[in-house]
Amino acid sequence: MGSLIAQILSVTLMNLGSLRRRLWMSLAMVLASAVVVAILLAFLAMAKGFEETMRGAGSSQIAILMREGSSSELSSAILQDQVNLLSESAGIARSANGPLISPELYVIVDGIKKSTGTEANIPLRGLNKTGMAMRTSMRLVRGRMFTPGTNEMIVGEGVLREFSGFEIGKEVRFGKNLWTVVGVFSTGGNIFESELWADIKIIQSHYNRGSSYQSIRLQLDNDGGLGSIKETIAREPRLNLEAQSEREYFASQGKQLQYIATFGWVISAVMALGALAGALNTMYTSVADRAKEIATLRALGFSNFSAFCGTIAEAMVLAVAGGLLGSLAAYLFFDGLNTSTLGGSFTQVVFRFEMSPDLFLQGAILALAIGFISGFFPAWRAARMPVIVAFRHAA
Repeated sequence: MGSLIAQILSVTLMNLGSLRRRLWMSLAMVLASAVVVAILLAFLAMAKGFEETMRGAGSSQIAILMREGSSSELSSAILQDQVNLLSESAGIARSANGPLISPELYVIVDGIKKSTGTEANIPLRGLNKTGMAMRTSMRLVRGRMFTPGTNEMIVGEGVLREFSGFEIGKEVRFGKNLWTVVGVFSTGGNIFESELWADIKIIQSHYNRGSSYQSIRLQLDNDGGLGSIKETIAREPRLNLEAQSEREYFASQGKQLQYIATFGWVISAVMALGALAGALNTMYTSVADRAKEIATLRALGFSNFSAFCGTIAEAMVLAVAGGLLGSLAAYLFFDGLNTSTLGGSFTQVVFRFEMSPDLFLQGAILALAIGFISGFFPAWRAARMPVIVAFRHAA
């Protein structure tokens, strides 16, 4: 066994030492692997960043209620009578001021994207003091809170990064109404940073919503919790609502971009086929170039298996080098990159590309697969090549 390992090591070192004779072809294989891995990681980082942005907004202690059958807040409608009925339910946490329940409005307004100069939808959310207090991760980073009863609003950091015209002090016109930006808030990088917040009564008035809402958020107590809320809804036919925890809601919304990860794997697989074609050509050339060395080692008693493993190792080294280069490029160019995409309510969700160790592991697996497949058949040829044929080919 020790002799076989020594043989494999010797052949591997010989193969790697001869790379300078095929420098440009070897670099082409490295670069092809790097491009495939970098593209895969870009797609995966996009899907990961979107999912984390959505998941970060959810809390298991907050319930969100919408009209039965609604998939998002935009398609929901809730009346004040339903809010009043629900306020009496068990399972809702209470403070000295009453139940911690927040009826909210969610309307779409236009913003101009900095990257393209085109219009895109932004959510304008109407909140009361209870709704603000329930968002414990929210903090003002600049400016001040909007004054209830006025056309003032605060903007999320994500909106400020991706859209123009929302700096503090700017006046923004939505339809006939003129709003003043008075503050910028952060919620730790989650989806709420893609929103504009203002007084709910003012939004109801400007958008002719009367006393209607689109969603209800409520703080659950530690006793009945969500189960008590669902029991209340089941008993009261006027409450045609569906209740779920905020964490469940945003987790389901975050899965809508999972197709991006699948698409990334499909695109990378197609590109990997092209990379494999070039890599196979490189490795077959490598075997032909080293035919004399292979034959000499075989004549000296080296096994077929050592020639096979040496060629596989060469291919793996080149592919791994490409994988490392691609991972580095993806990290430098994409990690933390800000972008936005259309969310479940047809509004823009601002998020960051997010690299993580599990993504780099997937990139490494792809690089190793390219290396193994591209090296296997040339290695098989090297192992089975008769000595006399090898010398004749070298001549």
